Amino acid sequence: MSDVRKYAEDRARRDPAFAERLEAGYEELKVGVLLRQARKRAGLTQEQVADRLNTKKSAISRIENHSGDIRLSTIERYAHALGWTVSVDLQPPPDKERRQAP
Repeated sequence: MSDVRKYAEDRARRDPAFAERLEAGYEELKVGVLLRQARKRAGLTQEQVADRLNTKKSAISRIENHSGDIRLSTIERYAHALGWTVSVDLQPPPDKERRQAP
């Protein structure tokens, strides 16, 4: 089980309102949690990332906690501030048959 899934399930047990929105908001949560985990693995604080991006700590907090509408370019800048790169992986839903493009 991924760290993201563990975090989500733990928070859902503690917060009934969060549990109701979990499935709908899972992708939003996942991006923010991945960014936060990457920052921590890079050994940086929100303040340090903010300095590297020439922004405020509150903007980094917002990215990590409410990232539903985040642009790919913002994720790339965030990753660059950590010294990381971005990789995008598109996959079909696990319960759908793969359709080939015409």
